[in-house]
Amino acid sequence: MQRVPVPPGARRGDEGVMEESASAVLGSDGLFSKAIEGFKPRQPQMEMADAVAEAIEKRSVLVAEAGTGTGKTYAYLVPALLSGERVIVSTGTKNLQDQLYHRDLPAVRKLLGRGGSIALLKGRSNYLCLHRLELTEDQGRFYSRREATKFTKIRRWAYQTENGDIGEMSGVEESDLLWPRVTSTTDNCLGQECEEWDNCHVVNARRRAQEADLVVVNHHLFFADMALKEEGFGELLPGANAIIFDEAHQLAETATSFFGERISHRQFTELADDTVAEHLTDAPDHKPLEGGADALKKAVADLRLALGGPGQQDFGRYPWLQVVHHKGVESAIDTVRESLELLIKELKQVAERGKGLQGCKERGEALLDQLIRLTGTAPEGQIHWVDLHKIGFVIHHTPLEIRDTFQQAMEGRSCSWIFTSATLTVDEKFDHFLREFGIEEATTAHWDSPFDFQQQALFFHPKGLPQPNAPTYGEQMMEQVLPIIEASQGRTFLLFTSHKALRAAAEFLRERDVEFPLLVQGESARSQLLDQFRELGNAVLLGASSFWEGVDVRGDALSCVVIDKFPFASPGDPVLQARIQALSSAGRNAFMELQLPRAVIALRQGAGRLIRDVEDRGVFVICDSRLLKKQYGHTFLNSLPNMARTRDVSEVKAFFAKTV
Repeated sequence: MQRVPVPPGARRGDEGVMEESASAVLGSDGLFSKAIEGFKPRQPQMEMADAVAEAIEKRSVLVAEAGTGTGKTYAYLVPALLSGERVIVSTGTKNLQDQLYHRDLPAVRKLLGRGGSIALLKGRSNYLCLHRLELTEDQGRFYSRREATKFTKIRRWAYQTENGDIGEMSGVEESDLLWPRVTSTTDNCLGQECEEWDNCHVVNARRRAQEADLVVVNHHLFFADMALKEEGFGELLPGANAIIFDEAHQLAETATSFFGERISHRQFTELADDTVAEHLTDAPDHKPLEGGADALKKAVADLRLALGGPGQQDFGRYPWLQVVHHKGVESAIDTVRESLELLIKELKQVAERGKGLQGCKERGEALLDQLIRLTGTAPEGQIHWVDLHKIGFVIHHTPLEIRDTFQQAMEGRSCSWIFTSATLTVDEKFDHFLREFGIEEATTAHWDSPFDFQQQALFFHPKGLPQPNAPTYGEQMMEQVLPIIEASQGRTFLLFTSHKALRAAAEFLRERDVEFPLLVQGESARSQLLDQFRELGNAVLLGASSFWEGVDVRGDALSCVVIDKFPFASPGDPVLQARIQALSSAGRNAFMELQLPRAVIALRQGAGRLIRDVEDRGVFVICDSRLLKKQYGHTFLNSLPNMARTRDVSEVKAFFAKTV
């Protein structure tokens, strides 16, 4: 793809003196080359740095795709820090957020000798809540001795931590069910009425962010702020002169969830639990509170059972109209509403006894309004659906499109908007990304990966496989994949588009007594599986969606990536289904505009797991026979790195023979 040239040049600093351009800092005679042993200047990185600098200076929009190995992190951090402007950097994951703040930013600031103040800001559920910590301790209701021990560790850490970021706490996993009891939500936060307001970790983190020159957030937090979901939290964005989105290919999905509305079983059960906790503290004599809380929890559990309906799966995403007519759903909704109204009535009688009880009353009233809205008719332009979990549910109103809302946000802020990722284009075009966000005026730029894919990688597409919907497809595919795993001596990612296919493949490999260690998603935590994969050096990892991106395994441990099918989203998904219908009704091609582009981006992410370094070598396998049998298969092929290609398994074996 043709690159958009951005001429390097000097710029004027805050002091009125001429400074080196961003590209010069990253060039052969720049600070990085002189200070970092082994640093190699990369022309794509230098060009991207100057493109970012120009966008910041001109308050313009830049959409930049930078292939793996370009060094895009430094390419946007250097000009951001040199600009002297107030910058927000938003990432797709908390892992990258922490890496930027704790590793990359300090390194760049140290080399530049400047950069102003920086801050890290996460969502409130990532910070210890001192009020809820005390509440949980006073309540003293732990489900096991082990949980009580973990609480003691958290209590000890609470005296030591300055920031209250639960990511600092090594003794308790971030996914532990104890954390929601000692962190706050928008619903249960007491705000300025809280006695711990002056010491609040969330408040202090926001204050630091509002005062900083560069703030690192994540996409969820950014859109929570943009949508003004949290009172007093919408003050972060207005002061920004530049907003940089890394991992921008994830933006649309994140934005969609925040531009709509939802209500979950957890909001009801947390209200009930918090009511009991506050009752024990401030109104122990008012017994109806505890009974009302128990009645609400039972009503919510009964609603979940009713939503499941006869013969329906335990979990999944369904259109609201499909489940609301199940027998007993409407009466179950009425019971939840009545139970909530009774609990609010009891809370009103004791609300003046404590701020916590007052907060529970107000939460109940807000929850009642939400329940009525989200179980009624959805507003025009909103998709009404429900996500059923094994023990809970979330009811959603999701916008059909986000472009208008996002454009209003962009137009309301005079700043530069910079979007970057390794995967933004489809068939070498930015059309899908620009259309999704309604961006009409932007500079688009693409820089290929500096890796030599012709020498480092081999693309293999098996012969003779049936269509992916054939009953025997999974077994036939694994028969063809098995010799490749053996030639690679393990060291393989098998990436699946469904958990059902993943489990079947795991069973196939175990029946064949494969000599390499098998690591299967769902049998251990994702982080543990990845650590084991790196340490073992010859393992075969079977993963679904969460392993297709955000996974970085360098070196010989990962030498083969196998994709079972094109990652098309299920057409039965209620959100996708509604969008397909809307596009089709407007006379547009939903497959070409929506389904295909999203699948291509997902496939490119999966392919990106293979070559992560200049020394890496490996084989990339797509098993889906539609690659050559369907016309759209060429769109997938044209969007992949320029690897050597073969359909002869002997060439795959020869490739591995040179590397193993």
